[in-house]
Amino acid sequence: MFASMLGFILSWVALFFLIIIITVSIVASTTDKTVKVSNNSILEITLSNEIVERAGKNPIENFDFSSMKATKSLGLYDITTAIKGAAKDDKIKGIYLNLSDIQSGIASLEEIRNALVEFKESGKFIISYGETYSQKAYYLATVADQIYLNPEGGIDLKGLNASIMFFKGTLAKLEIEPQIIRHGKFKSAIEPYILDKMSPENREQTMRYMGSIWNDMVKKMAESRKISESEINTTADNLLLQFPDEALKLKYVDGLIYKDELLDIFKAKVEAEKIDDLKFIKLESYLNSAGAKLSVAKTKDKIAVVYAVGEITGGEGSDKSIGSERISREIRKARLDENIKAVVLRVNSPGGSALASEVILREVILTKKVKPVVVSMGDVAASGGYYIACHADVIVAQPNTITGSIGVFGMMPNLQKTLNNKLGITIDQVKTNTHADYMNLFRPMDQYEYESILRSIERIYDVFIGHVADGRGVPKEYVDSIGQGRVWSGVDAKNLKLVDEIGGLDRAIEIAAEKAGLEEYRIQFLPVQKEFFEQLMEETQQAQVSLLQEELGEFYEYYMFLKRTTNDRGIQARLPYMIKID
Repeated sequence: MFASMLGFILSWVALFFLIIIITVSIVASTTDKTVKVSNNSILEITLSNEIVERAGKNPIENFDFSSMKATKSLGLYDITTAIKGAAKDDKIKGIYLNLSDIQSGIASLEEIRNALVEFKESGKFIISYGETYSQKAYYLATVADQIYLNPEGGIDLKGLNASIMFFKGTLAKLEIEPQIIRHGKFKSAIEPYILDKMSPENREQTMRYMGSIWNDMVKKMAESRKISESEINTTADNLLLQFPDEALKLKYVDGLIYKDELLDIFKAKVEAEKIDDLKFIKLESYLNSAGAKLSVAKTKDKIAVVYAVGEITGGEGSDKSIGSERISREIRKARLDENIKAVVLRVNSPGGSALASEVILREVILTKKVKPVVVSMGDVAASGGYYIACHADVIVAQPNTITGSIGVFGMMPNLQKTLNNKLGITIDQVKTNTHADYMNLFRPMDQYEYESILRSIERIYDVFIGHVADGRGVPKEYVDSIGQGRVWSGVDAKNLKLVDEIGGLDRAIEIAAEKAGLEEYRIQFLPVQKEFFEQLMEETQQAQVSLLQEELGEFYEYYMFLKRTTNDRGIQARLPYMIKID
């Protein structure tokens, strides 16, 4: 017995030390070390890893347990800063876009593309090569001086598609009755639970913003490749780029070559004597070089960039969700810090809790009274995401940002039949007052309760459009006419006065500096990210999440969507549905 106990204890001790060794190894392998760049180097950009607003410091956050390797996410601002740094770096002679597919939102991709356009002003070359190109990859590749394709490759140019998953049939099988209260005929967040296809209003708005995003992409591809917009649409309609010969014939690429031939092109570009003399440095490594870093001005004056990323909830939240306590506290810190002269709020959010959005907006309004506040919108800044942005001095968005969705809804499932008919469970109760069981999930709401919730929703919607009217300097009736939960692209939002300027985070920072009268300044990113071991103590479920994400693959997003929906509390100001544009 004692031998068994001793063996058990020793096994756990050995396992503990093994975990420590693995963890230390991961940390050591991912620790940022200053990288030295050789002369005549070519910056290689693949963008095969996930592109996020802000790369975390947790090296096991994206740990692949099947390969036992950590995949580091790339921060968008780090990428664009590195590209701009490479333009000034004498050791970098050009850029090699090694593209196939890109894990990024459309607006984030636009920021990278704009940085590459700016890089070309340095006179350095950009060459793109791919064995195949996804639509996003090809859109980015069109900024290059030359685009090359493998002789057996292809280009996936087909137009944009947005698919919406509907759960009405599932709920019917489970006998769950979704009880919906909403304001706005376009507020279609609840449609997946009550319909089996898009409503005419939802189809109209989806086609509108998808068409706007696609038209912007086509225009820029046409300008870069000197192909008419009508030709590109004809090509997409007929899937003409599946075969490489057609891509060359129609001038979508400049050549069909193999990798060895590509290396010969690079050899000529940098005037190398032989292939072995070529020096490529990957973007992931270049991010840790001196050339890729921002030069820090010798001044106390700062501009704070506050990241608000993810769904809006009450409480602390995390780097991937907007907790009202955490974000409002960071904005408040920036307001009270005398060295911070302006605030840029970077919003990438589909919305969430209306109450939590109000808490954050309050801090934005207070900050605006004492220093400039500029909002920079990412891929999505809709509903609650627009709510927290509407009072900024200036709102900046990309042409393909998804925004608007000014509307409010409430949803409460009735599980009575599910319990009775599926599980054989019945519920009885006593109550001291008429509505002591208000918001009960185990019976249908009565008309009085429905009207009570509707009054709350109408009130919050009125507050919402009032905030937008005050912040944007337009009549309340106008906001209501373009509100009703309708979603807009960044281009349309600018035309509707919901957005002031088209641009990215860099432009928002420039505007903040101009408004604060700053010529020299430092940038402070908030919230301050926690060090790895501090996160390790708090994020004990990360390994479980990673395994689940690996197991479910592309369906993980739908799982998380359903999980968030079941955990929603209070009235929601949320984007109509989970949007994934391919």
